[in-house]
Amino acid sequence: MTAPQMPTARRAFIAAAGAGVAGLGFTAIAPGLHLMAVGGANASEARKAASAASSNVRWGLLIDANKCAPGCTKCIDACHSENGVSEKLPDPRQNSQWIRKIELVDRRPGKTQGHTTQLPMMCQHCANPPCVDVCPTGASMKRADGIVLVDRHTCIGCRYCMMACPYKARSFVHAPLTEQNPEVPRGQGCVESCTLCVHRIDKGQQPACVESCPEGAMTFGDLNDPDSAIAKRIASVPTTQVRADLRLDQGVRYEGI
Repeated sequence: MTAPQMPTARRAFIAAAGAGVAGLGFTAIAPGLHLMAVGGANASEARKAASAASSNVRWGLLIDANKCAPGCTKCIDACHSENGVSEKLPDPRQNSQWIRKIELVDRRPGKTQGHTTQLPMMCQHCANPPCVDVCPTGASMKRADGIVLVDRHTCIGCRYCMMACPYKARSFVHAPLTEQNPEVPRGQGCVESCTLCVHRIDKGQQPACVESCPEGAMTFGDLNDPDSAIAKRIASVPTTQVRADLRLDQGVRYEGI
């Protein structure tokens, strides 16, 4: 019995993709989507940085919902300014949004029924990220220090990771990009999300959202260090992981929800 033959269309796709990589260029695989070349001089910045990350550290973020002021968008504005993310596309559904504010309404019977809480929501930087599990190219990845990233050089824009994310934290870049921060590479046809401002962390700085919060509602630090401010706070007050039942072990924790 002879082995089944690969369909002609699939053979053509793989051949075209291989030719693009071999030529250190890129090849279109669908309108607006490109398979980017990797390796050599074009090796991914994200993977270079990831190789230097240490598993001794687990970066995390604690957000105190009690201090998050209704209507305040300072963290969103700072994030988008720092990372070159625009919300100016004619169709608002196509705008990238690395962090957003959501409103929780307490529907439990009792005195608190109807109480609303403002909550910043972004990539939760899970220890067991479903976005990484479903990515067919390995573009979705987790650094040794717990930061979940997307490698734009290997992202083919399939958006499986967007469907897998329980937090709707990822966006697809629909349009050409301008006014970019050179330290935050982005690309049309790629998926992206909050990076915890990894380019700042690698220089010993805080994420932009943390620095910008006027109420001090955000605490960033090493979850593995019992002497860090974030670890001490988590040890002393009740905190919540959103959808902890999924057992993803999120790096973003919430207080007051």
